[in-house]
Amino acid sequence: MSRLTWTQPPDLVAHELVASVDDGKDESALASVRQRWLAAGGSTAASANGWETEGDWSLRALAGTLLDELDALPADRGLLRREPTDLVAIESLTDVSPHGARSFDVDRVHGALLGRAAGCLLGKPVEKISRSGIREILLSQGRWPLSGWFTERGLPAAVAKRWPWNRRSASTSLAENIDGMPEDDDLNFCLVALSVLERCGSGFTSQDVADEWLAALPAARVFTAERVAYRNLLNGVSPPDTATVHNPFREWIGAQIRTDVYGWVRPGDPATAARLAWRDAVVSHVRNGVYGAMAVAAMCARAVVSDDVDEVVAAGLAVVPPRSRYAAAVRRGVEIARSGDDTEECFDAIYDEFGHLHWVHVLNNAALISFALTRSRGDFASAVCTVVMGGWDTDSNGATVGSVCGALAGAERLPAAWVDPLHNRLASSMPGFDGIGFDALAARLQAVAQS
Repeated sequence: MSRLTWTQPPDLVAHELVASVDDGKDESALASVRQRWLAAGGSTAASANGWETEGDWSLRALAGTLLDELDALPADRGLLRREPTDLVAIESLTDVSPHGARSFDVDRVHGALLGRAAGCLLGKPVEKISRSGIREILLSQGRWPLSGWFTERGLPAAVAKRWPWNRRSASTSLAENIDGMPEDDDLNFCLVALSVLERCGSGFTSQDVADEWLAALPAARVFTAERVAYRNLLNGVSPPDTATVHNPFREWIGAQIRTDVYGWVRPGDPATAARLAWRDAVVSHVRNGVYGAMAVAAMCARAVVSDDVDEVVAAGLAVVPPRSRYAAAVRRGVEIARSGDDTEECFDAIYDEFGHLHWVHVLNNAALISFALTRSRGDFASAVCTVVMGGWDTDSNGATVGSVCGALAGAERLPAAWVDPLHNRLASSMPGFDGIGFDALAARLQAVAQS
């Protein structure tokens, strides 16, 4: 039987219990749900990688009931004041205002596209491999610290068996196999945003984003919060409710990976870029999940006009509520990067504070991204290799860091070793985009920015 993961009610209860604790919901109510679920034979072990088994379908009806109950529980009021989702409330807590965009630099945006693709591609074969596994692979080949593409050459059989490459990516993402940029959701969502802007202009709505998903993205090409939101759309739920109905992944990394475009088309205007990103993000996320999208869009808006990576990170931080957990994670990543400790000690510090979170939660990955950007001083190779060595969501983090540093450099200054294997070709299931060149995408983005 075919079974699409990330959406089945029996699989979602354990994750929702974790998310509800993070929301500060009533502990006695959560304990009651937990007890009833366990008594019926359910599990409270939240899987780290998604689900591959059929599960106990007799629990489906109960799971739906319990998810409804958990959704109905109010979050902590103090938390909601510090971490609102409403845009007006968010902006009331920040001190940044929109202003006119600066001129569009096509070389900078072309560099951002290439950097996003290369950083993503670097992380793809080790996605879901732990930080310790990545280190063991590289040490066994005499390639630690990482400085180039992953390869199977010289990998001892025992290490390969212990840490198998990501099965969907090894055939297209190892050095010996790279032939253009393979399809990935981190790039597909750039195309979605471009399509929305081309079709609707900068006045697009969250519903326009949702309509583009349904028209252009197969369900199997979206994951976690996006897949739940997609299911909700099919069930007749409209944004922003799509982000909160049976969606325990609402503060994971998904929205953070899809908003670079809104920064690229608003060069030098982080506040407006963040507003555009907010409209996209609330289709599937709330609070810190939304802040990740806003922060990355703001960083991208600054990166295409700046030469200073600290200025870029600060631009992302400026558009999110300063007392939010997201802001704290970014600040902590920067602080650790400036500590003077070696990279492994810094990774240890990040894992000590954020290692309890799921590997695709937004907070731990935001700390790792801000660490890699700050520690690298904006150097492309240093930044993408550092963030991928750190583990967690390796391809998404590589894409975000690569986007920022690619924009800082521009296409002409990116090292050929990272650009040439892409062959100026992007694979995608998005209609009309398969095989498109990164230069063609930059030109279309320029047209949108100037329209």
